Amino acid sequence: MRKSDLLGASAIALLYAAPAFAQDTPPTTQAQGAPAATSAAPQIDRSATDTDDIIVTATKREQTLQDVPVSVAVTSDDTIKKAKIHDLIDLQASVPSLKVTQFQSAGQTNFTIRGFGNGNGNIGIESSVGVFIDGVYRSRSASSISDLPELERIEVLRGPQSTLFGKNVAAGAISIVTKRPQFTWGGNAEATVGNLGNIEARASITGPITDTVAFRVFGSVNQREGFYTNRLNGVKVNGRDRQSLRADLLFEPSSNFSVRIIGDLNNINEVCCGAVTITNGPLTQLIGLPRSIGGVGGLVGNAATPFNREVVYNTAPNNRLNGKGVSGQIDWNLGFAKLTSITAYRRQTNRTDLDVDFTGGDISNQTTDDTIKTFTQEIRLASDYAGPFNWLLGGFYSDERIKTGRNILYGADGRRFANAAALAATGGALTGTSPITQLEALQRAGGNTTVIPGQTYFAQGTGILDNYRLNDISYSIFGQADYKLFERLTLTVGGAYLNDRKSAFSNVVLTDRFSQLNLRNVPELGFLPLQILNPLAPAGARIPTNLFAGLNALQFFYPDTANHGPVNFPNASESGVLKGDKFTYLARAKFDFTRNINVYASYSTGWKAGAYNLSSDSRPPNNGVGRTAAPENVEVYEIGAKARFNGGYFNVAVFDEKIKGFQSNGFTGTGFALVNAGSQSVRGVEVEASYKPFRALLLNASGTYLDAKYDSFTRAPCFAFDPRCQVAAGSPAGTLAPQFRDLTGARPGGVPEFSGNVNATYTQQITDRISGFLRGEFVYTSKTALTDTVPASIASSEVKTVNASIGLDLPDAFQIQGWVRNLGNDNYYLSAFNTVIQSGSYSAYINEPRTYGITLRKGF
Repeated sequence: MRKSDLLGASAIALLYAAPAFAQDTPPTTQAQGAPAATSAAPQIDRSATDTDDIIVTATKREQTLQDVPVSVAVTSDDTIKKAKIHDLIDLQASVPSLKVTQFQSAGQTNFTIRGFGNGNGNIGIESSVGVFIDGVYRSRSASSISDLPELERIEVLRGPQSTLFGKNVAAGAISIVTKRPQFTWGGNAEATVGNLGNIEARASITGPITDTVAFRVFGSVNQREGFYTNRLNGVKVNGRDRQSLRADLLFEPSSNFSVRIIGDLNNINEVCCGAVTITNGPLTQLIGLPRSIGGVGGLVGNAATPFNREVVYNTAPNNRLNGKGVSGQIDWNLGFAKLTSITAYRRQTNRTDLDVDFTGGDISNQTTDDTIKTFTQEIRLASDYAGPFNWLLGGFYSDERIKTGRNILYGADGRRFANAAALAATGGALTGTSPITQLEALQRAGGNTTVIPGQTYFAQGTGILDNYRLNDISYSIFGQADYKLFERLTLTVGGAYLNDRKSAFSNVVLTDRFSQLNLRNVPELGFLPLQILNPLAPAGARIPTNLFAGLNALQFFYPDTANHGPVNFPNASESGVLKGDKFTYLARAKFDFTRNINVYASYSTGWKAGAYNLSSDSRPPNNGVGRTAAPENVEVYEIGAKARFNGGYFNVAVFDEKIKGFQSNGFTGTGFALVNAGSQSVRGVEVEASYKPFRALLLNASGTYLDAKYDSFTRAPCFAFDPRCQVAAGSPAGTLAPQFRDLTGARPGGVPEFSGNVNATYTQQITDRISGFLRGEFVYTSKTALTDTVPASIASSEVKTVNASIGLDLPDAFQIQGWVRNLGNDNYYLSAFNTVIQSGSYSAYINEPRTYGITLRKGF
């Protein structure tokens, strides 16, 4: 029996065998003014229905959502359950300004807020959006993506947050708050079955150990078949196979002192992640040609039917992620202030195996191994005055050690593919002798005994082995103060000093001998037909010795560098150390017109440290492209208003946000081009509203408008589809394509103009012991070019998705819920990229199809 089956059976057993003593125990938490709950029905989360009770800690103090002068979106545990939100990827449907996208592995997930965010795929770049779970910073996306634990709420804070959070919150922060252990017995269990073979089980129990010690234990499993089908073998791709376990211990000898220790373990072992073909360029078409006429003979994806969700892999992609961590939080009320200390250590490993040519040919395969060890310490002291002046002081320290390795190696068909591509360049028959083989023979005849015709170049098992280490030590000192100048006006100032030091080490080994060639200095090329280099050349024409060869199109690694290979560091000219520091600050004024209406205006700055390019395109700096990127500097002007009225609320924020030195991280097909944009800005509006026209019906709406552009990006990396990046007609043979293009004034890819969410929940008391609810949700994102690295005509998306759920609250704290996500089976691309070593071809990640199921819950 699999461990998931065992836990699932245990959860179902808990549904029917909850301890009898727990049946009579009242809930441990209850909204103010709510009637006492009975064992006849589960407690309703009032935060989802009564806006006065929505408590947030966005400013590291408990305040109501309407009183806190910050643009923050709150999603309650009740909403997460009713909307069937599994993880942070699902959460974005409820928070329009948040975008979360998973790419080629579960460990490569990108978070953006208001259009800003980066770091996906390149482990040397930290996200501009910080993720915190119970106050503990999760440094990398791999440690942030797992099924959500038992929650109190999730807060999404928009804009720089460095005066309250320690690190990498230049664009915003996601704060996940879990439920604390309770000193009365309680718990819950749930089981889910759904389409695609979906089986989920979750269970938790909480209660006292002594009068001063309480515990909570939570476990979950999540299994599902993939929604892609591999055409080669029928294997399903993009499935779920996740397990998590969490233990939470609370020591509370008095109301003034507590210690909370949390340990967690999560595991992901999935056949993931699939990508479909959206354009088959010339090189991909060669892969699909039969071997009898000189092709590779591999199956290729059908670009005309991407939403059939069929992929072509000769080897199944696989993700294996394991995360474990422990944290301890001490809260001590000193009378005049509250002292909080949060200490945490986490170890995260990630191994990914992927067929990166995305075809049935065994051309190239990639293996990635990451190990991340992170220690963090935060200390803060917050005043506890009832008077007009309140303050907070804190410090944050982080020590992170990263070891990463990525190998891209040619498979059994790598040489066949290269031969076909070289022959295609000559304009001759694909069944002829490859120019690569001719070159090997000439080199061998010339006395180069290390070259063996037909075996040296593009040999199976050769390629590139990227190995890096990165140590990052950072700290910050931050503070914030509020002063109520008079009854209605509160002024806030804050500041943070941030310091970051990264030391990096590389050991990159290039075993692809063809990429190692300096084709300008290969004498044997003088004997090869010029048509190999220029298809327009007259037949039989020869090239002069040392003339640059157009064969560099088949040099997939370092084709445009002087040494045609990696330069490892530290070295004589590169220290391998990247240091930076910055003082950021906040100024804000809040004015209360009435008890229910307030406005605020703020100016804030943020900073994110410089980054290392830990990919195959990492090289010594050259014209602004290469090894590192300078820090990002953020400034935001924001005006907001919050109004509470009978039955609901209405909040709006208008902002002008700019990032100078945005760390652009474009995927080139084999690595990443890491450069700083001069300046990127976004002006926008965020609106959130809730209204309860009568007791049974709750309406919610939220929307975001973003007007984004590159104010200055004159040295954006070039990509072949852009005419500005192509060699001008009539240029001499061997002329290199431009390295940069000017994107100044253009709209950044992946930033939608409009996004929104509208949902309604209808609750009805059916009998004195049975109630039910019906929830519907519409999610919209306007048509958006997904990336700067793929033509917008090929890779743009518009989202129009409907989610729905229906449930019954039954006697003895049972609940049964039916749910469906993507009811209309809406199809769209999540992102797109240049297909590896196939210039002119593009692949894309697509959304999940319709999923549905039934969930049974039992509370006690």
